[in-house]
Amino acid sequence: MTQTPRQDRQPAVVVRDLERRFGDFVAVNRVSFEVARGEIFGFLGPNGAGKSTTIRMLCGILSPSGGTGSVAGLDIRTQPERIKEHIGYMSQRFSLYEDLTVEENIDFYSGIYRIPRQKKRDRKEWVIEMAGLADHRRSRASVLSGGWKQRLALGCAILHEPPILFLDEPTSGVDPISRRAFWDLIYDLAGGGVTVFVTTHYMDEAEYCDRVGLIYRGELIALGSPRQLKQEVMTEQVLEVTCDRPQDLLDPVAALPTVNEAALFGRGIHVVTTHADEARRRIAGLLADAGQPQARVEPITPSLEDVFVSLIEARDRAGRPQAEVKA
Repeated sequence: MTQTPRQDRQPAVVVRDLERRFGDFVAVNRVSFEVARGEIFGFLGPNGAGKSTTIRMLCGILSPSGGTGSVAGLDIRTQPERIKEHIGYMSQRFSLYEDLTVEENIDFYSGIYRIPRQKKRDRKEWVIEMAGLADHRRSRASVLSGGWKQRLALGCAILHEPPILFLDEPTSGVDPISRRAFWDLIYDLAGGGVTVFVTTHYMDEAEYCDRVGLIYRGELIALGSPRQLKQEVMTEQVLEVTCDRPQDLLDPVAALPTVNEAALFGRGIHVVTTHADEARRRIAGLLADAGQPQARVEPITPSLEDVFVSLIEARDRAGRPQAEVKA
């Protein structure tokens, strides 16, 4: 999947010191960023980080406790209902009607969005073709697979041709092939000028985005393109250990004094360190003692997962723990 520049300089979303509190709990803590028109912006973080809370404020569903923001030039505090007219929203839970057919669901949302009668048929046929649902148009939503339901939900979210599309964990629980097909649809939409704001906790999906914001415990801890995050934001180095039985060596490697973090990654171990040469020497000695002198220890470009784990570990070392909220 090849990424191409799509965005122009006019921002579609602007957020300044956005905050949301639930009692004494701060779910979103003074978050600031901008999203350009036509950009695919990924909001990446673990469950409970504040992703869904942020997206609900931007969609006019939840009022902010502090800060300011605008979507499509409309104020999220004073114009939430007007914002809803200019956006498409798809939640992580299938929100369509299981007992209605594909066509009936589309017809229902055409009414919700007040699509003019003369356009309804054309928009319905466009959605069915875009989502590849021609063979399922008379099937009840309840019998569709997760991937087909996802495409139907996306189609209904963009029936009214919104300039900005918010997707909240849209591929949660969907198989990898369907996830990839879904991202092909997102790229087609962005190529046509639609701004896409997507929350996800899948690291591989973040690679598809033009820019990514990393949110953790309600705070934005990094912002940039996937390439920038991997090459500029992460100051530590990553070593890849390729060996037999990596699960048996994970704890001994993690216990080495020059290793900041170690995690299983595929058939090997990714090691985060600030002293790569010393760590490499110590790991090689450990592998030799374990009877694996042919194992390899090589420096690599960090993955986004490496970056995120490293930033989270650094934040946890520097700050106080905070209970998570399902948001």
